[in-house]
Amino acid sequence: MHIHILGICGTFMGGLAALARAAGHRVTGCDAGVYPPMSDQLRALGIDLIEGYSADQLALQPDLYVIGNVVSRARLADGSPKFPLMEAILDSGAAYTSGPQWLSEHILQGRHVLAVAGTHGKTTTTSMLAWILECAGQEPGFLVGGVPLNFGVSARLGAARRPQPGAGPKGEAPLFVIEADEYDTAFFDKRSKFVHYRPRTAVLNNLEFDHADIFDDLAAIERQFHHLVRTVPPSGCVVANGLEESLTRVLHQGCWSPVLTFGAAVSDFTAQGEPHDFAVLQQGHKVAQVQWALGGVHNQLNALAAIAAAHHVGVAPQDAAQALARFENVRRRMERRGMVRGITVYDDFAHHPTAMRTTLDGLRRQVGSSARILAVFEPRSNTMKLGTMKAQLPWALESADLAFCHTAGLDWDAAAALAPLGTSPGGRAQTAPNVEHLVAQVVQAAQAGDHIVCMSNGAFGGVHERLLQALGKAH
Repeated sequence: MHIHILGICGTFMGGLAALARAAGHRVTGCDAGVYPPMSDQLRALGIDLIEGYSADQLALQPDLYVIGNVVSRARLADGSPKFPLMEAILDSGAAYTSGPQWLSEHILQGRHVLAVAGTHGKTTTTSMLAWILECAGQEPGFLVGGVPLNFGVSARLGAARRPQPGAGPKGEAPLFVIEADEYDTAFFDKRSKFVHYRPRTAVLNNLEFDHADIFDDLAAIERQFHHLVRTVPPSGCVVANGLEESLTRVLHQGCWSPVLTFGAAVSDFTAQGEPHDFAVLQQGHKVAQVQWALGGVHNQLNALAAIAAAHHVGVAPQDAAQALARFENVRRRMERRGMVRGITVYDDFAHHPTAMRTTLDGLRRQVGSSARILAVFEPRSNTMKLGTMKAQLPWALESADLAFCHTAGLDWDAAAALAPLGTSPGGRAQTAPNVEHLVAQVVQAAQAGDHIVCMSNGAFGGVHERLLQALGKAH
């Protein structure tokens, strides 16, 4: 089959392209921004890429167009379509589908799918689970919204047969671990992506309000999570965070599969000890000890979720814990970018207030109370740009000694939102209209021994390298 992918350079669609190529399909694609590293990765796989969405790509005559979430029916200021290729596809009557739908029908069918859903920690937990299964000799396939450092790639097809068959109706089915995003599927399919995946093991890691551009409220997201639970077979398993009231409500809407809980005091899997060194208790009995490089209560909970999900497919908690001891986190998850003059700069993907808070809390646990933490962030996600969660920012930044906010593109007053931290001279918070100004502010404030955490779900104007260079030049 020849598929032509619109929006191929996104993390999800790029991973899909790699899986399709590995499965023997001819793959071509287009995007508005065809540039490294994704372009290099795709071209190395023999995938031809086209810059832009011109209608003349109809001449390729693929068997199927696979439409990425970035594509819409939007119009430019002059009234012309933003995505002329999509308009041409619709006019021609050519066959098209969404990325999640194609993945479900051509890759996931016949596999035991382990789907990791949640507002936070999806990428990290998916990577943990894939690594646990890999260490257990199961050769899982996976699709992750990042690059797990243990694997070096974001997607892999995995073994065609399960090397070590398990129990149950699909015990011989190969394993596939997928990051299950609640964002909508495509402009023509407003269901959450994860509804297409039909997992046998569904991990519900946590659930808060997010994606204010497509969901009206938390109840609307809970409904989508309920739709996911509806697809889990009776021999499957739902792994749920027992600390989350929102997930309790989801399960109360209906659940037809066994449930394994984690996190709460009364759960199937709980932790005892500090996040970097803790005992794993299964129904109150110690079954493993996790000692690893990661910090933060959020990562402790991510680990419990991965251990519980792996348990469902026959991996003992002790074996899972041993795998986690060798786990390397995903790029852009408290990734240390460098140290200059005793000042350490980190890059983190956190963009929701809760994720920012847990990231900073985790670092605080690691560095102690005497070291200073400087939080550098940009409200870049659609939800944050709308200002829906601006009131939570002081709470999110509580563990930081100083906070610096990049305000470009915001329609709301970031200084007013950060006022509880103090934005006048001598206060804990500052704002900057551009990256240059932001870097200057941080460099002026930074001292030897500081830890600077840059948080964004985008490139953030290369702020990490700019900071390291500027700090190196400062006296």
